[in-house]
Amino acid sequence: MKKLIPAAALAVALVVAQTALAQSTEGAVATAPGVAAAGRTVEAQATITAIDKATRTIKLKGPKGDVKSVVAGEEVKNFDKLKVGDTVVAKYVEALVVELKKGGGLPLGMTESTGAAAAKPGESPGAGVARQVKLVGNVVSLDAATQTVTLKGKTRTVDMKVNDPEQFKLISIGDQIQATYTEAVAIGVEPKKDAKK
Repeated sequence: MKKLIPAAALAVALVVAQTALAQSTEGAVATAPGVAAAGRTVEAQATITAIDKATRTIKLKGPKGDVKSVVAGEEVKNFDKLKVGDTVVAKYVEALVVELKKGGGLPLGMTESTGAAAAKPGESPGAGVARQVKLVGNVVSLDAATQTVTLKGKTRTVDMKVNDPEQFKLISIGDQIQATYTEAVAIGVEPKKDAKK
């Protein structure tokens, strides 16, 4: 069963990322026989410059000085703990894993699952959301000259180029390819640091 991703958590993540894209870590592509994986992590920060409690609007300022507004919906727990000067930190992670399933047997098509978590009462404001999409297709054709695999899914047929000759040698007609894409966003608030006296 799907859980709905809180729109406010995604909105805050997008605003923070657009306002203060700070660090991006490209993950190396990892391979094993019949498996290839890649991923990356992006972390961004912004400072709360204003809060309108009546409309639940937060103004976020990035390190370059740009300011954006976001409305924190009712699903944002512990809103009353937010303070001007707090730092909002968003971390975005995405990964793709492609696996060869020898002999097949998996149901064709796409499945999607999502989940969300929010801060508990008394904790610092924060939220996390995740989404995972799995696609499965049957190997129906192989072109060794171009190292291209033709995959037939439930509704579409696509060609996929396999750049690694050793990986291509492992694939046979009748096998399946499963691609799993995962993305997750975590948002937290760091309290304002008191100035030293």
